[in-house]
Amino acid sequence: MQPGGQPNMQQIMEQAQKMQEQLLNAQQELSEAEVTGSAGGGLVTAVVSGGGELKSVAIDPKAVDPEDTETLSDLVVAAVRDANRAAQELQAQKMGPVTGALGGQGGLGGLGLPGL
Repeated sequence: MQPGGQPNMQQIMEQAQKMQEQLLNAQQELSEAEVTGSAGGGLVTAVVSGGGELKSVAIDPKAVDPEDTETLSDLVVAAVRDANRAAQELQAQKMGPVTGALGGQGGLGGLGLPGL
């Protein structure tokens, strides 16, 4: 640190580069991860990437009633929502340490720069 308690530019750049590497690593892990959500006691399952992309939906034949397609539709929506919730939790887990280093604001607050 320089006099006055302010970090010097080299320290700021090193911290920024380290955070960028952590962010890229977390994004890579998320793109490779998959989470599963379910509904109807497992009658419908949905697989979503860590980034929130729907990969697949599986429907147990017991859930299929030609007279009641509305229930099946509701189960599919619920399973996808459950999988997306799990993906968001995974994102928070992977990205939390990186965004926390940014002061939790997505800015440069974690670099010791007041007001940024």
